[in-house]
Amino acid sequence: MPYTQPIVEELNILVRYNLATTQEGIKVHKTAPAEICAATHRLFEKGLISQDDGGYLTSLGLETAKQAQAVLDILTAPI
Repeated sequence: MPYTQPIVEELNILVRYNLATTQEGIKVHKTAPAEICAATHRLFEKGLISQDDGGYLTSLGLETAKQAQAVLDILTAPI
């Protein structure tokens, strides 16, 4: 199954988190584009983040964000 646009949007939210600390979250404002708000809401529903509008990564969210960042690092590495 290929990545769908909603999955890509969720991954883009996850890689915005600072993985060096669990004490730093993000806040998605109501004025953000609808697709960003929707992606953040889906991550909350999946139990990956603590708040409907961002917040902190959960344990599962932290592991998922680490993996998402690793994939991004590999795919964007210079050839």
